[in-house]
Amino acid sequence: MRQVAIYGKGGIGKSTTTQNLTAGLGEMGKKIMIVGCDPKADSTRLILGGLAQKTVLDTLREEGDDIDLEQVVKTGYAGIKGVESGGPEPGVGCAGRGIITSINLLERLGAYEEDLDYVFYDVLGDVVCGGFAMPIREGKAQEIYIVCSGEMMALYAANNISKGISKYANSGGVRLGGLICNSRKVDGEAELVQAVAKQIGTQMIHFVPRDNAVQKAEINKKTVIDYSPSEAQAEEYRQLARKIDGNDMFVIPKPMNIERLEEILMEHGIMD
Repeated sequence: MRQVAIYGKGGIGKSTTTQNLTAGLGEMGKKIMIVGCDPKADSTRLILGGLAQKTVLDTLREEGDDIDLEQVVKTGYAGIKGVESGGPEPGVGCAGRGIITSINLLERLGAYEEDLDYVFYDVLGDVVCGGFAMPIREGKAQEIYIVCSGEMMALYAANNISKGISKYANSGGVRLGGLICNSRKVDGEAELVQAVAKQIGTQMIHFVPRDNAVQKAEINKKTVIDYSPSEAQAEEYRQLARKIDGNDMFVIPKPMNIERLEEILMEHGIMD
């Protein structure tokens, strides 16, 4: 079983990318579970057809500790299982606790003992908080993919997340599998992301073009592969799925200092 965490700057499209990617893997016959690690609880919406799934924390608050796996795990497109960690009430407590509580509960209830090929953790953007870093800090995820774009702040975040991966690489065995460029139509975007990936010591595993087919599918509460399987964008996600399934490039990243990152951005005209 491969345990994969998807990180990236807030709002960069991690949840959308994760669900469309897993739809591609599910279409290939892979058995998958998605663990949503975001208090917004939107990591499984497209896979479950918009089902407002009760989160682990809400279930525990309402039912107590004596709950069954079926109460927190739902099945959607291509048999993909979905779990939403949830979070505390706004302004109360640390949202990262939801991730820790959820993973511990899933382990206790035997979710990881099922015949799974992949577990994906869709993680809130910042790895500074210990709770959000848990999938890599405690070795729950062996491989990380960072969703980014050619925008400056997305690449700052990718470099910062690489620092977190590097910090925990020796103790937890976690490795970076590559950058996924979720395009924002920045000039020279693919070349820029490739340059940043090379500097970090990794690869741009796939360039996902920007396409309105994604928004149309989301409005209909589905992934592109489910809603419009013949779309060109559906094939992009299938390619990403195949590349991740066949990936064998896993590295301890070499994050840059800010000066070097800004030099690369300037070389590609982003900071002119």
